[in-house]
Amino acid sequence: MDWLLEQWRWVRHHEELFVWIGSLSLLTLLVSFVAVPMVIRRMPYDYFLETSEGAEALRERHPALRLVFLVLKNALGLLLVLGGLLMLVTPGQGLLTLVIGLFLLNFPGKRRLEIRLVRWKPLRRAVDWIRRRAGRRPLELPEGIRGAREEE
Repeated sequence: MDWLLEQWRWVRHHEELFVWIGSLSLLTLLVSFVAVPMVIRRMPYDYFLETSEGAEALRERHPALRLVFLVLKNALGLLLVLGGLLMLVTPGQGLLTLVIGLFLLNFPGKRRLEIRLVRWKPLRRAVDWIRRRAGRRPLELPEGIRGAREEE
């Protein structure tokens, strides 16, 4: 019982910290409710295929513009990953936000990880539902890269 009382005192002493965490959680929740479905709807159906037209169009742009886009995209991706991690323990679409953040980041092995995540049935159902409601085609995935939890 003393342990519980001690924890309660610590929480009361750091009340402002919990207000900030709660506010950040609420803000991330609101942003994710708008941003995550928007990104999923705007994603080309062939995003995961080698022949994606969007990737080719980006490669042909001016190098300085491409660099600015890359920095902004990675900054947004990092923000969404951090928000997604926070929402895994607070209210919000944590898993979807985390995945969208990973999609925006650049790192080795990213494409393989993305495909494995999207093949996970609960996530795939959510993505397909959002795209179907927007009148968009389901995402096409390449053959050969299997998710570890695909059967679930």
